[in-house]
Amino acid sequence: MKILVTGGCGFVGSNISLFLKSKNFKIETLDNFTRKGSKINFKRLKESGIKNHDIDIRNCQKILNLPRYDLIIDCCAEASVEISKIEIDRIFETNLAGTLNILKKCQKDRSNIIFLSSSRVYSINFLNALIKNKKKRQIKKKPTVKNCFNTNEAKSLYGFTKFSSEMLIKEFSFLFNIKFIINRIGVISGPWQFGRQDQGFVSLWIWRHLERKKLSYIGFGGNGYQMRDIIHIEDVCNLIFEQIKKINKINNKVFNVGGGPKNTISLKNLTKKVVLITRIKIKIKKIKKTSKYDIFFYSTNNSFVYKKYKWRVKKNVDQIVEDTYTWMANNRNKLKKFFQ
Repeated sequence: MKILVTGGCGFVGSNISLFLKSKNFKIETLDNFTRKGSKINFKRLKESGIKNHDIDIRNCQKILNLPRYDLIIDCCAEASVEISKIEIDRIFETNLAGTLNILKKCQKDRSNIIFLSSSRVYSINFLNALIKNKKKRQIKKKPTVKNCFNTNEAKSLYGFTKFSSEMLIKEFSFLFNIKFIINRIGVISGPWQFGRQDQGFVSLWIWRHLERKKLSYIGFGGNGYQMRDIIHIEDVCNLIFEQIKKINKINNKVFNVGGGPKNTISLKNLTKKVVLITRIKIKIKKIKKTSKYDIFFYSTNNSFVYKKYKWRVKKNVDQIVEDTYTWMANNRNKLKKFFQ
């Protein structure tokens, strides 16, 4: 099977590409190196014999001129929720128009698509209503979010583009008989995540502690009580592999994918784990003001994806923190050059 991975030089795309290459799939990537760090990942891909097409996702004609693929895994996105307030045109052109271009390619080639969507397709007010008392230090019973959760109200412009892309995929599937899988994924972490603010809070927390740089608890009083679930990139890769193998039998489905309740952690408790493993303690500033786009709590309900596949989340929070820390500690000089 020949597969194209868009956003293939990003954290998620490069890990998926290398994983599938190790499973003997024919892999090519598409990435135009707009994100810092993509050229570092490009070297990894090149060393493994993976060809990258330096094409902007917005350039439909160049995408249509690419060779035929059996499957496209669409990882390409401007993933920052906060940036979507400001750079509205870029968010829509990359996330929504980009998906349209990929779907035109699927239509032309009669290829299938696995789309990496986001947990941010869900309505902000409904998510924030899950936990009424936001001053609690620890939430013992963690409510989980299924893929039938409310998507009808404001979700951020970033979330809107991802949800709209999902709708486009369904329309193309209906009209042109394209098989699809949509994975609404939460926070992904692990090795090769560079510790920038737009890449995920786990790697950011570890890197800032390692380098003794400034950190802040932002929003909801600035106490660090807000919680997210985390999934290891290795678990995501294993799921994609299972979905590819069974796409002719299991398709045209939307799955919530995340770490689940056992991997749900507050920023405050993450700090404790990071201090323990790095043996470095830094002062964390409190910023009480909450962004309109911020959510206090999110924990994935994996019941549907568990029902359809034998796949299970294997790596817990401690393993995610340890794997990310070990990689960062071993590649500290390389990362310092990245931040210069």
